[in-house]
Amino acid sequence: MNTIKLTMVSIALGATAFAGPALAEKVAMKAALTGASEVPATTSKGSGTADIDYDTATKKLSWKLTYSGLSGPATAAHFHGPAEPGKNAGVAVPIANAGTSPAEGSATLTDAQAADLMAGKYYVNIHTKDNPGGEIRGQVTK
Repeated sequence: MNTIKLTMVSIALGATAFAGPALAEKVAMKAALTGASEVPATTSKGSGTADIDYDTATKKLSWKLTYSGLSGPATAAHFHGPAEPGKNAGVAVPIANAGTSPAEGSATLTDAQAADLMAGKYYVNIHTKDNPGGEIRGQVTK
């Protein structure tokens, strides 16, 4: 009987030794930006893409935003959320240097921001003088 108890303890301890924290994951995401995706939609001939990488261990969000064909120079760009497609939300993460394409950068997210990003509730929005609420937009998807 003592042998059985000792074996059960050994098995439990061995399982604990192999059960570590969840493995970190690097997640590739993308957003295709168009005027039709804006809320309300715009008639912009502009388009763009955001290539996004997210590291779940460090919560680092990195991006490369490219665009062309806007009605004028980009005045700002942001990740907005939380919002599903067709809904608007406030600025979650500003995109610096968005006045030129491509714009690259990174930010460290909070736990709440990370959860919203992974749930598909972020979108990228580029603003111009003629479209201060946003000229082109795209939902971030995995």
